[in-house]
Amino acid sequence: MTLSRIHYAKPSITELEVRYATDAATHGWGERCYEYIDRFEAAFRAHLDVPFAIATSSCTGALHMGMAALGIGPGDEVILGDINWVASAAPITYLGARPVLVDVLADSWCVDPACVEAAITPRTRAILAVHIYGNLCDMDALLDIGRRHGIPVIEDAAEALGSAWGERRAGTRGAFGAFSFHGSKTLTTGEGGLFVCNDESLYRRVLTLSNHGRARGEPRQFWPHEVGFKYKMSNLQAAIGCAQVERIDSLLARKREIFQAYAQALDGLPLAMNPEPAGTRNGYWMPTVVADAGSGFDRDELLRAFAADGIDGRVFFWPLSMTPPFAGAPQPPVSHGLYRRALNLPSYHDMQPDDIARVARHVRAVFAR
Repeated sequence: MTLSRIHYAKPSITELEVRYATDAATHGWGERCYEYIDRFEAAFRAHLDVPFAIATSSCTGALHMGMAALGIGPGDEVILGDINWVASAAPITYLGARPVLVDVLADSWCVDPACVEAAITPRTRAILAVHIYGNLCDMDALLDIGRRHGIPVIEDAAEALGSAWGERRAGTRGAFGAFSFHGSKTLTTGEGGLFVCNDESLYRRVLTLSNHGRARGEPRQFWPHEVGFKYKMSNLQAAIGCAQVERIDSLLARKREIFQAYAQALDGLPLAMNPEPAGTRNGYWMPTVVADAGSGFDRDELLRAFAADGIDGRVFFWPLSMTPPFAGAPQPPVSHGLYRRALNLPSYHDMQPDDIARVARHVRAVFAR
């Protein structure tokens, strides 16, 4: 019997998404060209309990505009964790600023607040808190550091939809938050993102930047107040997003179910998975295993076993300090000790119990050797 392929991620698309997208494609033009965008932004404001949201073409664009609106520019520094995808660091470079890569915590894989504080210089203009794989940064510590040094803390919540501290959702505590709706994410618009904040002046600044520098309410047609960007989400994307937001509770719940199934199947092995400290909730975007040091875990062996069985493997993020764009950066010890011992496990909404068991068998087999 030929087993079905197990993808590392894919979206959950139903008749509702198809119906909304069809309506947007058929009728969402002219005076209705912003209809689904407005609905999508309103739905996310309600979900996150924030006053301001702007739908964008990507999380990268949301970070770029937010940092520009904060005045970050040439010669400035922004501190972030060394374990990250380049999309978090890239917008810093777009502005002529320098990403300062520091070590991460061994349990959450998120930026280490003590290393952040040690890296602050007179050129530091922001701290970028990236909530990796749904795991939450220590925002209490980071916000305290930011207050004491007069530095804003930005939240990259691209991977943290559904993660929260009590009633405060990821992306809502910093100077601004940014989300991703890439096709691999818990909620998708195909490509797309969201900028959110609690500050009206920052919101209006980013709103202008998002539309070629044209201020909302400007009576003159095609009149830019400055050179801005083109980071708007399309009405077609937002239509899919509106359907996804209507299903958000079930989408988030299913991610937690999949994680718990993995945790049960892998119980007793010398490894750690995504943490959920007391008082928090993890959205578990990407279930991840990090083998104990000295356990003999061979990541490449597991990837080969996955490939032979039609299972997509996904490596843990490389330390950015290892990659060519950041050559010469210091190599923090914790981040450089993590990536070879870690792997993301497949996670998508229609995974079946047999799929999860099939993945888990390979993980257990590698530890048994």
